[in-house]
Amino acid sequence: MFKQLIRSTVFAAAALVSALPACSAHAAGHPAFNVKVTGAGAPVILIPGLASPGEVWDGTVQRFCVTRQCHVLTLAGFAGTPAIEAPLLPAVEQQLSAYIAENRMDHPVLIGHSMGAFLALKMAADHPEQVGRVVVVDTLPALGARQTPNITAEQLEAMAAQMRDRFLQTDNAAFAAQQRRTAGTMVTCEADVERVVGWSLKSDRRTMATAMYQMLADDLRPSLARIKAPTLVLGGVASFKAFMPRGDVEAMYRSQYQNLSGVKIELADSARHFIMYDDADWMYARIGQFLN
Repeated sequence: MFKQLIRSTVFAAAALVSALPACSAHAAGHPAFNVKVTGAGAPVILIPGLASPGEVWDGTVQRFCVTRQCHVLTLAGFAGTPAIEAPLLPAVEQQLSAYIAENRMDHPVLIGHSMGAFLALKMAADHPEQVGRVVVVDTLPALGARQTPNITAEQLEAMAAQMRDRFLQTDNAAFAAQQRRTAGTMVTCEADVERVVGWSLKSDRRTMATAMYQMLADDLRPSLARIKAPTLVLGGVASFKAFMPRGDVEAMYRSQYQNLSGVKIELADSARHFIMYDDADWMYARIGQFLN
C-alpha cells in the first residue's frame, strides 16, 4: 500500500509538471541559447552538456519543478539548434548573467551536466553575487589535467588545439563512428547511446570543436576559491572502471575541487557520464537532499 501511494504521488507530480504551461524565452537578447521555462517558484537553471539539448533534463524537470520554476537551456549549435559566430562558452556566460538580471532572479540554482556544469562553475566564480547553489553533474574544473595535475597553461592549450583540429579534420563517416564509440563509454543503455549519438550528429561540428577547445584549454581550479555558492558535485564512476580504481577516481575529484570551500562530492558506482540516464534515482535523491 505504501509503495502504491508513493508511485501514485510521483505519477501525479509528473502529470502536474506536464500540465504546467511552458514557454520558450525570446532569443533576441541571448542568441547563445534558447530557454524553455516551466512551472513557478524559486528559479532553477539547467544547462546541458556538449551537443545535448535541454531535453536531457526532462526527468529532472518532472522531479523537481512542481514547486520550482525551471529554465532549461539548449545552447546554440547543439542538437539542431542554429549556431552563432561568436565563441560559444564566453557568449553563454555573458548572456546567462544578463538573462538572470533581466528576469530579476533571486540567486537561482544552477544545475549543469558536463560542459554545462563547467559553465555553471564559471558563472559561480565570475558572478558569485548572482548564483544561489550549484549542482555539478560529472565534470572536473580542469579536464585536461586528469592524468597530469601539474600541466601548464601552455600544455593545456596545445593539447586542446590538437584535439580541436583532429575533430574538425575527421571525415563524416569516421566522425559518426567515433561519436558512437564515445557515447558507448558515456552511457549504458543502447537506446540512450543512440539518442546521444543522434544529438551529436545533428550538432554543428565547428561549434562542438570550438567549445571543446575552450573547455579543455581552461583550468578553473584557481577560480574555485571565488565561488560562494554551496556546491554539490556528482560523478559517475563506471566509465573509469577499466583503467582507474575507485579510490583513485575519488582522489582525483577531491584534488581538483580542493580550492572549493565546503564542496560536497558524491560518486555513483553504477553510472557513467550521463548519470541522469544510468542512475536517475541516485542523482535525484542527492539533488533533493541538497536543495531542501
